[in-house]
Amino acid sequence: MSAENRAKRIRLLITILTFAALAVLIYSTREKIGQTFSNLGQVNSIALLLIFPLQMLNYHSYTSMYRGLFKILDLSVPYRAMYRIALEINFVNNVFPSGGLSTFSYIGTRMKPLGITGSASTVIQMMRFVLIFLSFQILLFIGLFLMALNGRANGVMILITGSIASFLFAATGIFAFVIGSERRIQSFFMPLVKLINRLFHTIKRSQPQVINIERAKTVFSNLHHNYVVIRKNYRQLKKPFIYSFFANLTEILTLYSVYVAFDQLVNPGAVIIGYAIANFAGLVAPHLPGGIGVYEALMTGVMAAGGVPAAITLPATVMYRVLTQLLQLPIGYFFYSKFMRTKYGRKVQAARE
Repeated sequence: MSAENRAKRIRLLITILTFAALAVLIYSTREKIGQTFSNLGQVNSIALLLIFPLQMLNYHSYTSMYRGLFKILDLSVPYRAMYRIALEINFVNNVFPSGGLSTFSYIGTRMKPLGITGSASTVIQMMRFVLIFLSFQILLFIGLFLMALNGRANGVMILITGSIASFLFAATGIFAFVIGSERRIQSFFMPLVKLINRLFHTIKRSQPQVINIERAKTVFSNLHHNYVVIRKNYRQLKKPFIYSFFANLTEILTLYSVYVAFDQLVNPGAVIIGYAIANFAGLVAPHLPGGIGVYEALMTGVMAAGGVPAAITLPATVMYRVLTQLLQLPIGYFFYSKFMRTKYGRKVQAARE
C-alpha cells in the first residue's frame, strides 16, 4: 500500500471515529439537547442579530487585508470587487473541500480579469494564510490566559494550545524557507508536478503532461520574485496583519454572540481554543465540506473541557454553523456562478471536464 493510500485510510478512520464520538455524545445528552432546542423561543434575538454586522466586518477585514497585500506588489484592486471575491473564495473553500487548496487555483483564475497574474494571486493567497496563522497565535495565548484566570488552564489545554502554536509557527517557517529561494522552490514543487503528470499519464496514456513543465517553472519563478518583493517591503505588512487579526477576532465574536444568545456567558478563552481546534478539522478531514461533523465534535469536546456543558455547546455550535453558512454561502454562490458564466469561468469549467 502506498503512503498516499495509507494517509487517506488514516484520515478516513479519524473521520469515522469522530463521527462515532459525536453520535455517542448526542445520544448521551439527547434529553438536555432536546430541552435546549425546545427553549429556542427564549433565545436572545438581539445577540443573534449581532452575527450580521460581525460577519460584514469579517469580510471587510479580509477584503482590506487582500487589498493591502496586492498594494505591496503595486497592484490595485477595487474594494467592491475584492469584497465579492472574498465571498466567492469562502464559497469555494466550503463547497470544494480540500483543506484550503482549492482557493489557490480559484483566486488565480478569478483575478485574471483584473489584470493580475496567477503567480501574484498565489503568493497573496499564501500570505493570507501566513498572516491569519500568525495573528491567530496572539488570540490563542489570550485564550489560554483567560482560561488560566478561570482556573481552567489544565495540562491538556496548555498542551493543545502549545501544539497548535508550534505547528503554525513551524508551518510559517517552512513556507518562508522554501519560497525564499528560487532553487528551493523549484526543488520542492517540481517533483510534485512530475508526480501528478506521471499519475495522469498512467490513467490517460494519450496525455503525457497534464501540467506543462516549462510553464510550471515560470510560475514558480514568478512566485518567488513576488514573494521577494513582499519580503523587501515587509514594513507594509503592518496593516494587512492588523486586518488579519480583526478577521480572526470578528469570527470569534460571531461564535461568542451565539453563546450569549443562549444566555451563556462562557469563558472567551474556551471559545478561542475550541474554535482553533475545530478549524483544524479542515486539515484532518478535507474531503468533508467545512469539516462538518468533525467541527462540531471537536468544538463540543474542547468547550466541555473548559467547563461548558455539552448540552449547551452542541446546539450553540450547530446554530453558529447554520446561521453563518446561510448568511455566507448563498451570496458567495451568486457571485461565483455569475463569474463562472463569463469567458474566464467557462474556461475553468472546460478544464474541469
